[in-house]
Amino acid sequence: MYKSKGIQAYRKDSIKSDLASADPHRVIQLLMQGALEKLALGKGCIERSDLAGKADALTRAVEIINALRDALDRDVNPELVDNLESLYDYMVVRITEASVQKDTSIIEQVMGLILQIKGAWDQISSADKQMAYSGQGEARVGAI
Repeated sequence: MYKSKGIQAYRKDSIKSDLASADPHRVIQLLMQGALEKLALGKGCIERSDLAGKADALTRAVEIINALRDALDRDVNPELVDNLESLYDYMVVRITEASVQKDTSIIEQVMGLILQIKGAWDQISSADKQMAYSGQGEARVGAI
Protein backbone atom coordinates (compact mmCIF):
# COMPACT_ATOMS: atom_id res chain seq x y z
CA MET A 1 0.00 0.00 0.00
CA TYR A 2 2.82 2.42 0.83
CA LYS A 3 4.56 1.75 -2.47
CA SER A 4 1.41 2.44 -4.44
CA LYS A 5 0.87 5.79 -2.73
CA GLY A 6 4.50 6.72 -3.26
CA ILE A 7 4.37 5.82 -6.93
CA GLN A 8 1.12 7.75 -7.38
CA ALA A 9 2.59 10.84 -5.69
CA TYR A 10 5.71 10.60 -7.87
CA ARG A 11 3.64 10.26 -11.04
CA LYS A 12 1.51 13.28 -10.13
CA ASP A 13 4.60 15.39 -9.44
CA SER A 14 6.24 14.15 -12.63
CA ILE A 15 3.18 15.03 -14.73
CA LYS A 16 2.86 18.46 -13.10
CA SER A 17 6.53 19.13 -13.78
CA ASP A 18 6.21 17.96 -17.38
CA LEU A 19 3.13 20.14 -17.94
CA ALA A 20 4.75 23.20 -16.39
CA SER A 21 7.52 23.17 -18.98
CA ALA A 22 5.57 21.69 -21.90
CA ASP A 23 4.95 23.30 -25.24
CA PRO A 24 1.43 22.99 -26.71
CA HIS A 25 2.45 19.95 -28.75
CA ARG A 26 3.65 18.13 -25.64
CA VAL A 27 0.45 19.03 -23.74
CA ILE A 28 -1.61 17.31 -26.44
CA GLN A 29 0.68 14.27 -26.25
CA LEU A 30 0.21 14.14 -22.48
CA LEU A 31 -3.56 14.42 -22.83
CA MET A 32 -3.65 11.56 -25.31
CA GLN A 33 -1.44 9.45 -23.07
CA GLY A 34 -3.68 10.25 -20.10
CA ALA A 35 -6.79 9.21 -22.05
CA LEU A 36 -5.13 5.92 -22.98
CA GLU A 37 -4.15 5.28 -19.37
CA LYS A 38 -7.67 6.01 -18.07
CA LEU A 39 -9.20 3.77 -20.74
CA ALA A 40 -6.83 0.94 -19.84
CA LEU A 41 -7.70 1.43 -16.18
CA GLY A 42 -11.42 1.42 -17.02
CA LYS A 43 -10.99 -1.78 -19.02
CA GLY A 44 -9.26 -3.43 -16.08
CA CYS A 45 -12.02 -2.28 -13.73
CA ILE A 46 -14.65 -3.83 -15.99
CA GLU A 47 -12.71 -7.09 -16.03
CA ARG A 48 -12.54 -7.04 -12.20
CA SER A 49 -16.17 -5.93 -11.82
CA ASP A 50 -15.01 -2.78 -10.02
CA LEU A 51 -17.96 -0.57 -10.95
CA ALA A 52 -16.85 2.47 -8.98
CA GLY A 53 -13.37 2.33 -10.47
CA LYS A 54 -14.83 1.85 -13.95
CA ALA A 55 -17.05 4.88 -13.59
CA ASP A 56 -14.20 7.06 -12.32
CA ALA A 57 -11.69 5.96 -14.96
CA LEU A 58 -14.06 6.24 -17.90
CA THR A 59 -15.39 9.59 -16.70
CA ARG A 60 -11.82 10.91 -16.59
CA ALA A 61 -11.15 9.50 -20.08
CA VAL A 62 -14.21 11.35 -21.40
CA GLU A 63 -13.07 14.56 -19.70
CA ILE A 64 -9.65 14.26 -21.34
CA ILE A 65 -11.16 13.59 -24.77
CA ASN A 66 -13.40 16.62 -24.30
CA ALA A 67 -10.29 18.67 -23.48
CA LEU A 68 -8.68 17.44 -26.69
CA ARG A 69 -11.79 18.43 -28.66
CA ASP A 70 -11.84 21.84 -26.97
CA ALA A 71 -8.18 22.38 -27.93
CA LEU A 72 -8.92 22.11 -31.66
CA ASP A 73 -8.04 25.30 -33.55
CA ARG A 74 -10.89 26.05 -35.96
CA ASP A 75 -8.90 28.76 -37.76
CA VAL A 76 -6.25 26.39 -39.04
CA ASN A 77 -7.87 23.63 -41.09
CA PRO A 78 -11.68 23.63 -40.70
CA GLU A 79 -12.23 20.35 -42.54
CA LEU A 80 -9.67 18.48 -40.45
CA VAL A 81 -11.00 20.07 -37.26
CA ASP A 82 -14.56 19.02 -38.15
CA ASN A 83 -13.38 15.46 -38.75
CA LEU A 84 -11.45 15.31 -35.49
CA GLU A 85 -14.33 16.85 -33.57
CA SER A 86 -16.68 14.20 -34.97
CA LEU A 87 -14.19 11.48 -34.08
CA TYR A 88 -13.82 12.77 -30.51
CA ASP A 89 -17.63 12.93 -30.20
CA TYR A 90 -17.83 9.35 -31.48
CA MET A 91 -15.26 8.25 -28.88
CA VAL A 92 -17.29 9.81 -26.07
CA VAL A 93 -20.44 8.01 -27.24
CA ARG A 94 -18.56 4.71 -27.50
CA ILE A 95 -17.01 5.08 -24.04
CA THR A 96 -20.47 5.70 -22.61
CA GLU A 97 -21.75 2.57 -24.38
CA ALA A 98 -18.79 0.58 -23.09
CA SER A 99 -19.50 1.73 -19.56
CA VAL A 100 -23.20 0.85 -19.70
CA GLN A 101 -22.63 -2.47 -21.47
CA LYS A 102 -19.42 -3.27 -19.55
CA ASP A 103 -17.84 -4.10 -22.91
CA THR A 104 -14.05 -4.02 -23.01
CA SER A 105 -13.94 -4.51 -26.79
CA ILE A 106 -15.48 -1.05 -27.24
CA ILE A 107 -12.79 0.43 -25.00
CA GLU A 108 -10.14 -1.31 -27.10
CA GLN A 109 -11.69 0.22 -30.23
CA VAL A 110 -11.50 3.73 -28.74
CA MET A 111 -7.94 3.12 -27.61
CA GLY A 112 -7.06 2.11 -31.17
CA LEU A 113 -8.50 5.36 -32.51
CA ILE A 114 -6.55 7.44 -30.00
CA LEU A 115 -3.38 5.51 -30.80
CA GLN A 116 -3.81 6.32 -34.51
CA ILE A 117 -4.22 10.03 -33.79
CA LYS A 118 -1.37 9.99 -31.28
CA GLY A 119 0.88 8.17 -33.75
CA ALA A 120 0.35 10.88 -36.34
CA TRP A 121 0.79 13.60 -33.74
CA ASP A 122 4.04 12.04 -32.49
CA GLN A 123 5.47 12.10 -36.03
CA ILE A 124 5.28 15.89 -36.34
CA SER A 125 8.84 17.08 -36.80
CA SER A 126 10.53 19.63 -34.57
CA ALA A 127 10.89 21.95 -37.56
CA ASP A 128 7.14 21.82 -38.23
CA LYS A 129 6.40 22.47 -34.57
CA GLN A 130 8.70 25.50 -34.57
CA MET A 131 7.07 26.88 -37.72
CA ALA A 132 3.64 26.46 -36.12
CA TYR A 133 4.71 28.24 -32.94
CA SER A 134 6.10 31.12 -34.97
CA GLY A 135 2.82 31.38 -36.90
CA GLN A 136 4.23 30.23 -40.23
CA GLY A 137 3.03 26.62 -40.35
CA GLU A 138 -0.28 26.69 -38.57
CA ALA A 139 -2.02 24.62 -41.21
CA ARG A 140 0.39 21.77 -40.60
CA VAL A 141 0.46 21.52 -36.82
CA GLY A 142 -2.21 23.63 -35.17
CA ALA A 143 -5.24 21.62 -36.16
CA ILE A 144 -5.05 19.09 -33.38
